Amino acid sequence: MDRVVCLMHIEIRGAEKLSFRERQVVVMKEIGKSTDEISRTLGISASTVATLYNRARSKNYEVVIILPGDVLGLYNEEDHDEE
Repeated sequence: MDRVVCLMHIEIRGAEKLSFRERQVVVMKEIGKSTDEISRTLGISASTVATLYNRARSKNYEVVIILPGDVLGLYNEEDHDEE
């Protein structure tokens, strides 16, 4: 999973509706971090993480995660060389 996290691009459509802290929580949730991990990383309580995430969800943002095809195994090396 670490390799995928390093290669993916996360886009938040509607990010302008979210506070900076809400964006941090949303991105960390989307990459699979638990509430406790987010809490420790950001130095805030678990209940604050939950509040920020719920507030963000109510603002109707959309997350788009872009992964290169080779990470998903969608083509083999020969196909990759032809591109």
